[in-house]
Amino acid sequence: MDHSSNPTAGNGGLSAITGATTAAGNALTPTANAYSSGAAAATDSADERSQNLKQVINSVDKTLGLLHQLYLTVSSFSAASQLPLLQRLNALVAELDTMQKLAENCDIQVPMEVVNLIDDGKNPDEFTRDVLNSCIAKNQITKGKTDAFKSLRKYLLEELEQAFPDEVENYREIRASSAAESKRLAQSQSVLPNGDVKVKTEH
Repeated sequence: MDHSSNPTAGNGGLSAITGATTAAGNALTPTANAYSSGAAAATDSADERSQNLKQVINSVDKTLGLLHQLYLTVSSFSAASQLPLLQRLNALVAELDTMQKLAENCDIQVPMEVVNLIDDGKNPDEFTRDVLNSCIAKNQITKGKTDAFKSLRKYLLEELEQAFPDEVENYREIRASSAAESKRLAQSQSVLPNGDVKVKTEH
């Protein structure tokens, strides 16, 4: 038997394994690239929205400064201050136009309640406080209903267990099996295509 062909066969097997590994890597590369591209696009979009918001805020601050200067000029108006008055009026109009153009790229929904509070000369933070208090009150009501249903369920199970012990035992086994299956599905859905586990971001 000629053993001289064994190295060649070994090299051929090694080449086949290397080729298969390379092909698998190439097959996974588009998925990884797509995931990276999506994450980069989301980051760029968030940065763009943040930049647009900063520009609008700066324009609002500048407009408030111009209004204050205009107030000072009007409150001490004289013939000599006519030209500065016109200049500040023109600057105010130009800045309002700039603000409107910048606002077109900044999609922010302001509740009418906040606008009404500002028109009434009140602190808009009152709206946030009222919303939080309302959420807390509704949460307490919902929690009370949930606790009531839990107590009712516990009472019914106790009564049913005395009358139908076998059926209640089967029910609890079904519930335990269903809970385990739901947990398994939740864990499987939290795995990314590359094998990593999704981590919930804390806000």
